[in-house]
Amino acid sequence: MKTILITGATSGIGEALCQDYQKLGHKIIACGRNTEKLARLSTYQNIDCIEVDVCVQQQVNEKLSDLGELDMVILNAGSCEYIDDAKNFDGNLFARVINTNLIAMGYCLEALLPQICNGGQLALVGSSASFLPFSRAQAYGASKAGVAYLARTLALDLKKHHIDVSLISPGFVKTPLTDKNDFKMPMQISAQQAAEEIINGLNKRQFDIHFPKKFTLILKTLALLPDSWWQAISARSLQK
Repeated sequence: MKTILITGATSGIGEALCQDYQKLGHKIIACGRNTEKLARLSTYQNIDCIEVDVCVQQQVNEKLSDLGELDMVILNAGSCEYIDDAKNFDGNLFARVINTNLIAMGYCLEALLPQICNGGQLALVGSSASFLPFSRAQAYGASKAGVAYLARTLALDLKKHHIDVSLISPGFVKTPLTDKNDFKMPMQISAQQAAEEIINGLNKRQFDIHFPKKFTLILKTLALLPDSWWQAISARSLQK
């Protein structure tokens, strides 16, 4: 039995991960803000719940700094908002998304990294949106690009502590967050499918976990094109 802490555990991918890891017989520490959802998760065997807002450093320090030895930490909490008018840039929206998706991750790392055991694992949930620039995604894409860089540097510096780091970059996953999107989401998969991909990748201790492969490999290939080519492709798609 491993002890696995998951943030953003009350919906979408985080909730699916809690349920799947619980079925596999592991002890789960589920972290989130939704009291009702946490109460429901707490009815499962081997799931302990902590109500915490990861954007509030004091809460993170008070509630997550003294949990005992952890085998795996999955930092999954995040949000998504779009900047609809780049010319009239919304600085407050930008700060809000960066704070939730990136700064809060730093708070969690400060509290949780000392508790990850020798041979343990750390997983950061980014996004395939960081592979390429997309319209309206200035805040979300920048935050997830920051997560990707953070994961890569942590992988280097935590190796001497025998902690394996994974960067999780999903494509479109059906969650309450993506249900708000007002555009087509090609090759969208369910949160359950996403959880299965993540668990499989973490079992293999892979650094780069991205899915669905058909979609993410297309993005990775497009990212190799000159910027001017991608800008032209993007401009044509926006005109449709």
